[in-house]
Amino acid sequence: MARRPIDITVPDLTGKRAVVTGASDGMGLGIAERLAAAGAEVVMPVRNRRKGEAAVLSIRERVPGADVSLRDLDLSSLDSVAALGETLLGEGRPIDLLVNNAGVMTPPDRQTTADGFELQFGTNHLGHFALVGRLLPLLRAGRARVTSQVSVAARRGRINWDDLNWERGYDGGRAYAQSKIAFGLFGLELDRRSRAGGWGITSNLSHPGVAPTSLLAARPEIGRTSDTAGVRLIRALSKRGILLGTVESATLPALMAATDPAAKPGVLYGPEGPGHLGGPPAEQALYRPLRSADEAARVWEVSERLTATVFSAA
Repeated sequence: MARRPIDITVPDLTGKRAVVTGASDGMGLGIAERLAAAGAEVVMPVRNRRKGEAAVLSIRERVPGADVSLRDLDLSSLDSVAALGETLLGEGRPIDLLVNNAGVMTPPDRQTTADGFELQFGTNHLGHFALVGRLLPLLRAGRARVTSQVSVAARRGRINWDDLNWERGYDGGRAYAQSKIAFGLFGLELDRRSRAGGWGITSNLSHPGVAPTSLLAARPEIGRTSDTAGVRLIRALSKRGILLGTVESATLPALMAATDPAAKPGVLYGPEGPGHLGGPPAEQALYRPLRSADEAARVWEVSERLTATVFSAA
C-alpha cells in the first residue's frame, strides 16, 4: 500500500537557539535536522559521543551549512544534568526552543539511575525536570517554548505514589507509563507556573504515536540484547502503511508543538489518525491522567525535593 506523504512547514528559525535531547538517533535526530534546516542553531546534548558525532555528520550531509553541535548529557545522572546546565549558562546564549525528547523504555529488569531512582522515572521525568530548572534563566531570556515528548502510554495508568521507584512489584510497562504521566503533568504545570510567575516561557506536550524507533529495539546499555517482538511488529505494520507512523512522521507532532506560530501552550499534539497511532499532527484532548492540576502540582513539588532543584529565574 502506497503511503501518502505527511509533512508540515517549519517556519524560519534563523537566529534561534534550539536544544534537543535524545538527538543522536531516531525521532530526536529527525527533529534536530528539521530545526537546523530551518536555520536554527541546534545544540544536541548526548550520552554517547560516538553516536552524537555520527548524527552531526548525518545532519551536515543533508543540510549543508547546518549549525549543529554536541554537548554531554546523561539524563540518568543529576550531576551530568548540572554540568550541562553550567556549560550552557556559561555560554550565556538564550534558549528559544527546548525539545525534551530523550527517553528510555521498558528495560527487561528493574534498573536505577546514578542517583538511585527507577531508571525510567529518573531518566524520562526527573532528569528533564532538573534540566529545565537548571536552564530556566536561559529559557526566560529567550522567552522559550518548551515541548516535552510524552507517549500514548500516558493514556492510562497512574502515579504509583506509594512506591515511586517501583522497589516492590516492579512492572516495566506501568513504570514507563508513570514516567510519561509525571513528565506530561510537569510540562503542563511548567506552563501554569510560568504564566503565574511571569517567566515568559510557554510549555506544551507532544507524542509521536507509534513508529519504528529505537525505544523497543536492542539496547545493550539497558540490558536488552535483541529487538523486542513489539518493535518487529511495529516495523512490519509501519512499512506497509497500516495504522502506524514512520520515524519521519513521528517527528511532526513535536515539530508542530515546538515551532508552529499557532501552537498553543498547555496543549497536547499528536497524530490524528485512527487511535492517534499515526497520521498528520494535530491538537488532541489531554489524556485523562494528565488533567488534574492538583496531581501536577504534587508531581512538581515531589520532583523538586527528589532532585534538589530550585526553579529560580534569577
